Amino acid sequence: MNILVTGRNGQVGWELVRALLPLGRVHACAHAELDLADAAAVRRKLDEARPDVIVNAAAYTAVDKAESEPEQANAVNAAAPALLAQEAARRGALLIHYSTDYVYDGAKAAPYVETDPTNPLGAYGRSKLAGEAGIRAAGADHLIFRTSWVYAARGANFLRTILRLAAEREELRIVADQIGAPTWARLIAEATAHALRQAMQERSGGTFDSGVFHLAAAGETSWHGFASAIVAGRSGLRVKAVTPITTADYPLPAPRPANSRLDTGAFRARFGLVLPDWRDCLQLCLEEIPQ
Repeated sequence: MNILVTGRNGQVGWELVRALLPLGRVHACAHAELDLADAAAVRRKLDEARPDVIVNAAAYTAVDKAESEPEQANAVNAAAPALLAQEAARRGALLIHYSTDYVYDGAKAAPYVETDPTNPLGAYGRSKLAGEAGIRAAGADHLIFRTSWVYAARGANFLRTILRLAAEREELRIVADQIGAPTWARLIAEATAHALRQAMQERSGGTFDSGVFHLAAAGETSWHGFASAIVAGRSGLRVKAVTPITTADYPLPAPRPANSRLDTGAFRARFGLVLPDWRDCLQLCLEEIPQ
């Protein structure tokens, strides 16, 4: 099986290369090697790799910057996935794509299920939702995984930022009125590999159905709770207090959903995988980062 992975140097992309290697030949591309906004370059790469599966881990993830750069966000998050889906349909390949909790407005009191109405609050969420629509319109076999609060031992993310600031400051002031599930990039990659194995069996048997599934760690917390757990799991930090604040205390260009909780029952039912608690994943991830 030939597998093409985009976004190789991203948090999820880097983990995907390792997780997918046992399944076949992995062709992994970074942005410098494949500009997804260049349709001709995308087709040339697909001609070269001849993938049975395309896993699109590339994304424009600068949530606040997207408010002033909606065209760039849409080029990567909307137009590129649609193009990949069109090419997947033409070639008979399966497309796996990642979306986000930001397609919801966060007003629901309970965890979101896949059939809940979407209502993105900002340009980033709108671009990701448009990407989902473009994939569905192309008619390719596809799996779209919506995830949330992604972090990893490498790259730029909330975990790495908190560790850096906690080593420099005595107090951290962290938003406590946004709720979600921190999700380790490795969990996303390994769950993807598990789902891909089953999806290929379903395609071989003629029983495959495309769909959108929530893929996030179990449990819930706030950004303040996440930061507190990070600090508690690390010794030798300078920080003495992690202080809860409100969203209003920390204004940003892009609004965030207050509720980012994603119900993963559909993923469990389809793929038979119970996703672990976010605290267990965080502990494993922290063990990979040198003190």
